[in-house]
Order: sequence, then structure tokens, then C-alpha cells
Amino acid sequence: MLPLTLPRASLCAAATAVLAVCSPAQAQTTHELLQELRLMQSELRAVRAELDALKRQQTLAATSAAGSTVATQKAHQTPGASTEQAAPSAVTPWAAAPALAAAEAPSSVSLFGYGELTMSRPRGNTAGAVATARRGVLGFAYRFNERTRMAAELEIENAVVSASDQGEVAFEQLYIEHDIHDRLSAKVGLFLLPVGYMNETHEPTRYFGVHRNLVETAIIPSTWRELGVGLRGTRESGLRWDAGVVTGFDLTKWSSAGSSETQASPLAAIHQEGQQAKAATLATYGALNYDGMPGLNVGGSLYNGGAGQKQPDIASPSASVTLAELHVRWQSGQWDLSALTAQGRFHDVSAFNATAPGIANPVPNLFRGWYGQAAYRLWQQGDYSLVPFVRYEQLNTALGYAGVPVGLAPSIAPDTRVWTVGASYYLHPQVVLKIDSQRYLSQSALDKLNLGVGFHF
Repeated sequence: MLPLTLPRASLCAAATAVLAVCSPAQAQTTHELLQELRLMQSELRAVRAELDALKRQQTLAATSAAGSTVATQKAHQTPGASTEQAAPSAVTPWAAAPALAAAEAPSSVSLFGYGELTMSRPRGNTAGAVATARRGVLGFAYRFNERTRMAAELEIENAVVSASDQGEVAFEQLYIEHDIHDRLSAKVGLFLLPVGYMNETHEPTRYFGVHRNLVETAIIPSTWRELGVGLRGTRESGLRWDAGVVTGFDLTKWSSAGSSETQASPLAAIHQEGQQAKAATLATYGALNYDGMPGLNVGGSLYNGGAGQKQPDIASPSASVTLAELHVRWQSGQWDLSALTAQGRFHDVSAFNATAPGIANPVPNLFRGWYGQAAYRLWQQGDYSLVPFVRYEQLNTALGYAGVPVGLAPSIAPDTRVWTVGASYYLHPQVVLKIDSQRYLSQSALDKLNLGVGFHF
């Protein structure tokens, strides 16, 4: 077999690039996977240029040698055994492909996903305990070339989906992304908005607590995705920015008869999720994050868009929504500290509220919340680790009502204040067992003990 004469540095770069794509342990979230692909591009281009030159000289000899190598491997392989090259996932088994073809490019297909199973028992109410396969998500990505790729995530909630069940199946993401150049990319399709910490990164191994925190569920409607076009840019200083135009919310979904959904999360109740989304008035978003110091992230985002969608059958066709948030996270040594504050406001909803005097849940003027969280890696040995944490949250989903006659407006409820104390025990960085206790101040009937298991791949 003729030896390839690539420089050692180029071979190392090629091996690193191939392993980064082929190793299942590296396929994590959609965002992280695409970031890794972008970082590999410059190295792959240089390596491929050298391979093209060598291929013209060595194609016949390399192909012949590869056939001999495959025959030798098959002759010595134990039945039922697998080799390192014949790894799981969608990559082509290297042991059955010409060596040169394997070296030219890694697989274009990647699989990833996550799952979480939970059980919650209300304080003092054993009969109210509920266990569920909360979420199962299968994601896949395909790389068309060095600059263009697609990604999708299919999610099933609560295990079973039918007309009589509480399950749901939905595309959480479905989009095309293209690198305009090395530090600027564009995406089009159904994608998660870069708002807060959990909306884009919400695998159960990546947040503390059995359930997602209340602020990034009730105020920021996790997981919040829209149809549209987005841009993402990065700078060497550690600055990352996002901007885009997307579909907005639909106020015609608001129930005036009283709804626990609207009270639990005003925006989740009118989220369109890319399903026949009304698009008479679109929305814009922008986000800025700074990661220039090791362990530190500081950022924020702003969203503004239509909710009335110019619909003739509602009294506020020009209604709109604004949502702003700020966040900070510091990871140093064994510590992981974070905080986030978010505030949303409905505009031009007075006429909508005035059309139904005495309605049980008018559209609120304002909704807001914040949390602070501290976690500490108490013990670690190999892949195992134990991380206790504590979190305090304070939020209110309805602060004031415009257009409701005096005396008919619902009373403003006090803020919901919650302490959550628990721990995550990692069997592996991608597999976690969780336990926590939630104590609702002034609402003890909501107190509960939660257990969970989560994973991602």
C-alpha cells in the first residue's frame, strides 16, 4: 500500500474533524453540533485540498490497497464483534469502505436527542403523585456541504399521542442554516429563539432541578420556536449577536372564559408553534451575549411583534407583545452561579378586554419574573459527580389590566415565590438522576417532591 504523504499536522486536523463528527458523545444539542461543524470548516478545506492533489496520483493504488485491507479485516474479525470504525449512528462503517473514501470526508448525517422521565408528589397528598415519560426527542442533522446544513428535532410529550390522551408530538425545530462566512450564519425555517438560558439549551442534563424553572416557562414560554429568518454573528472578542424576523403570537387563541393555561403562561397560551401561523404582522428579535472571559456569560434579548394579526373578528387587531430579558452566569472551579430577569408587556389590548366585561382572565398589561441559582460540584470521581443546588424564583403572570371597567377587573394576585432545593447525580455527563423539593411561599398546597432521570446523546 502506498503511504500518504500528508503533513503530520494536517493528518491530526483531519482525524480531529472526523472524530468530532462521528463520535456519538459529541452529538449534543443542535446549537452545539452546528457550532462544532463551523469550527471544523477551515481545517477541512485545507486537508481536502491536499487530498485532492494526492488522489490524482494514488487513486488506483490506494483503492487496491484498501480492498486488500478490507479482506484482511474480514478474515480476522470475530463473528458478531464490532470494530472501532463500525460505530453506531448514521456514519458509514469504515471497515466496509475504501480507506481513501473514508479519509476524504466524514458522514453528512448526525443523530442526537434527549429524554426525561419524572415523578411528582404533592406535599401531604400521596394520592396526587404523578409519573410520566415527560419528553422524548430525536434530532437529526444533515450537512449538504461545508457551508449549508439542516437540522430537525421531533418531540413526543407524555409518551402517548392520540385524541383522548394528553401527549403531544411536534417539530421543535426544522430549519436550514448557511454560513455566509466564517463568523456569520443565517437560518430559515422553524427554530428556537435565542432568549434566556433554557430556550435553546434545555436538555435535562444541562439544567438543575427535575422540572424547568418557572421563570423560563411562565414568562419566557419554553420551548419557544417561530417560523422565520435569523442571523448569528460572532467576534474574536467573545461577542455573539443574533437578530431575525419571525412569526408572532395569535391573540384569537386567548380564552376569555377563564383558563389555567393563560394564567400559567400568557405567551404559551397564544404561541403559534409554526402550525398554520397567522403572519399578517411579524415580529423582530435581537440578542447579545458576551463570553470573552473564561467561565463568564452576560447577555440579554429583546422581542417585539404583533399579536392581533389584523384579525377582523377581535376588537384589538393591532395588539402586540414586547418581551425583554437579561441574564448572567459565572462558572468557576466547583461553582455554577446564575441569575435571570424577564419582563413582558401587552400593548393595545384595551378594546379586547373591554368587549367582555367581567371576563375571568383579561389580557394583562404586564408579566414578569426573576430567579437566582447556585450549584456546587460537591464530589466527582471519573464520570460520576454529585451537584447540589438551590434556586429562588419570584414571578407574576398578571399585573394590571387595561380596558376593564373599574370594579370588574380581577384582583391582582401576589407574586409566586418558590424555593427549590435539590441535587443532580451524574452517572455520566450525559446521564443524570435528579431529586428536588419545591416550597411555595404562601401557597403551601403547591409544595411537592420531584424525582427524575434525564439523558442526552
